[in-house]
Amino acid sequence: MKYYSIRLCRHRRIFVSLFSTESCKGSLSLPALCGLVPRNCGVYFTNNSPVFSCYTRILPTFAAALFRKHRQLYSHPFLKFSSSSNLLQKQDESIDMSEFPVSNIRNFSIIAHVDHGKSTLADRLLELTGTISKKVQNKQVLDKLQVERERGITVKAQTASMVYQHNGEKYLLNLIDTPGHVDFNYEVSRSLAACQGVLLVVDANQGVQAQTVANFFLAFEADLKIIPVINKIDLKIANPDNVANQMKSIFDISKEDILFISAKNGTGVDAVLPTVVDKVPCPPSNLHQPLRALLFDSWYDRYRGAIINIALLDGKLKKGDKLQSSYSEKVYEVQDLGIMCPDKKSTKELLAGQVGYVIAGINNIREARVGDTYHQPGEAVEPLPGFKAAKPMVFAGLYPIDQSEYVSLKSAIDRLTLNDSSVTVSRDSSPALGQGWRLGFLGLLHMDVFNQRLEQEYNANVIITVPSVPFKAKLKDTKTNKKLYGEEVIIQNPANFPDPQQVVCFYEPVVLGTIVTPDQYLRDVIALCTNKRGEQIDLTYLDSSRVFLKYKLPLNEVVVDFFDELKSISSGYASFDYEDSDYQEADLIKLRILLNGKEVDELSSVVHRSKARDAGKSVCAKLKDAIPRQLFEVAIQAAIGGKIVARETIKALRKNVLAKCYGGDITRKMKLLKRQAEGKKKLKKFGNVEVPKEAFLSVLKR
Repeated sequence: MKYYSIRLCRHRRIFVSLFSTESCKGSLSLPALCGLVPRNCGVYFTNNSPVFSCYTRILPTFAAALFRKHRQLYSHPFLKFSSSSNLLQKQDESIDMSEFPVSNIRNFSIIAHVDHGKSTLADRLLELTGTISKKVQNKQVLDKLQVERERGITVKAQTASMVYQHNGEKYLLNLIDTPGHVDFNYEVSRSLAACQGVLLVVDANQGVQAQTVANFFLAFEADLKIIPVINKIDLKIANPDNVANQMKSIFDISKEDILFISAKNGTGVDAVLPTVVDKVPCPPSNLHQPLRALLFDSWYDRYRGAIINIALLDGKLKKGDKLQSSYSEKVYEVQDLGIMCPDKKSTKELLAGQVGYVIAGINNIREARVGDTYHQPGEAVEPLPGFKAAKPMVFAGLYPIDQSEYVSLKSAIDRLTLNDSSVTVSRDSSPALGQGWRLGFLGLLHMDVFNQRLEQEYNANVIITVPSVPFKAKLKDTKTNKKLYGEEVIIQNPANFPDPQQVVCFYEPVVLGTIVTPDQYLRDVIALCTNKRGEQIDLTYLDSSRVFLKYKLPLNEVVVDFFDELKSISSGYASFDYEDSDYQEADLIKLRILLNGKEVDELSSVVHRSKARDAGKSVCAKLKDAIPRQLFEVAIQAAIGGKIVARETIKALRKNVLAKCYGGDITRKMKLLKRQAEGKKKLKKFGNVEVPKEAFLSVLKR
């Protein structure tokens, strides 16, 4: 008797492998299998095995028909279902979510500074609970993006559910691995909303860093249980006792409460999960209350639309149920749901206190709003507070290199912002670069990662302009100003810079910067902050060799090169973190760029008066190298109002009018030179300088 193993592969084909066994009964016969194949699906044989070749869009139809007609084959010991495209999956070991009452659920997150071992610790915990195999070399399992693996940092919070046995009881542990860089702080704050406790990881060599302090206070303000962990104790230069003293002086954490581990080789990791179970409280959820679910993350799937991650606070949810959004008030039907282990694992239901994913046919990606509350239709529930909207710190223009790619780039930005809701998008246009967008980011690294993800995940070729920050201007109390602008105007683009005669004062955004540095670099760090117009707020010694500095710094001085200069002067040992403070009064001006006396709006910028001359010289020098020579002289000038602060000159192309003069009287030569000079003067008067696109890119592009 002949039996078949079904395997669905990526390249639009369904492979059905032929094998036989005498003891197998109830298998799928070839005629029955062929009866399920769509009409436009070809069948051919290779090595005595049938191969069904069809378009990708037909594969889900075939899989659904196969499972609907032959459901009894799920549990058959000889029929094997496998899928590399996740369209066909056998649920061999489906998890019964009813085994985990609210008292046996723990939701916790891992927070730390960059490169302190969060992802490595997450790998060990997944291995310890059997969620992933120990036989393969696991490295950054939860870092699924290509940009994360290339840069070695976490930029996107990821969820993983683990089943853990402790004291004879089975627990469901929901782990969220968070980013460590300040630019992705919004990811951390959203993840903490779905947790009741955190693991605060600190490097045994580097000690407490700037982002460690910021993450601690995020968890402290959210009233979460904090479990301190000192990692990398296996390093030869590790000093865990000194780090424990730092945590005592800064966070008031006693040494007895700290776990000392090495996530790389597994030392002490066994004590982490029992501590989580014992100390982290269960979620404050009620199974018998009406359904309430918080959407804290989402991403886009090209076949299934928006997939949302939810924290189920009350009630229960199963396949086929109806969901209603508090934000859009639209009703959706749950097509699939489950937990992340760390890949999607479908379950029959999700119960109160659990964290999982839901596929509900949300085709309009703008409807999947992070922070939204979902409930059953017709049942009025109080919407959850949601999340505080991310406040962009850095703005930059984004344009397609080829304007024919505008529509596809718009679609890519929409899908990517679904996965990164902290990015703000508004349409913009430039005479030089064409139609585009003005995007708001939380920092420079955030902007770089967004650009890299566009290129890697959507094959987009884009131009990103030099980042800028939003300024404010307080206008004079006149009827015209009140009617057109109001009392204040926000300046996000230099083209919208108001007339200084109509302005009372300008304001620039400032941040509270936190710097942790070895004391041997203290002098250079203070000099850098002073040069950036910083104001010192605090200076504290953490121990005999490390200094904690707090400065108030203008954001415009921070966003471009402050972090690079800080790492350079401290040999990479200093760490920097900042948080939004407020606006302060500043002497801001508009730096205009002139070509032969004509202003080029796209090259203008808003700068502090003390930095105007240096900024003007830099732009003029770049333009001199980028603009081709003309038949007449081109003057490149940087101006503040009517005052020229910098100038470069592009010499004219000259024909040698004296080439045909082989001697003779000097007056003949002077006559020819004078005629040439008059011609060039006339040409300069009527000629226009066309600035090539490459010149704009050299100035605008980072």
